[in-house]
Amino acid sequence: MIVSKHFNYIKRREERGPSAVAIRYDDQAGEQPKLVAQGRGAVAEKIIELASKEGIPMEEDADLLAVLLDTDLGDNVPPQLYAVMAEILLLVKEIESNY
Repeated sequence: MIVSKHFNYIKRREERGPSAVAIRYDDQAGEQPKLVAQGRGAVAEKIIELASKEGIPMEEDADLLAVLLDTDLGDNVPPQLYAVMAEILLLVKEIESNY
């Protein structure tokens, strides 16, 4: 039996609360993007709160988030996601240059 509410992302978010991941990337150090925090519910709320407090840019991408939530904490972002990460990093640079 398949319950349709599991395919409704808005309904799932309402039931489980938010999800969030944090990625660290230091271009000048030549490091690969690394997953440094992840969580759902209260943990995700804390990640979002800290990012807001520290002025860290945030991006919403449900598909990317789903893949990163399945990645082990401390692992590098999988290479197949680099194109998506590059787009996000360009957006972050644009935001930073406007401030």
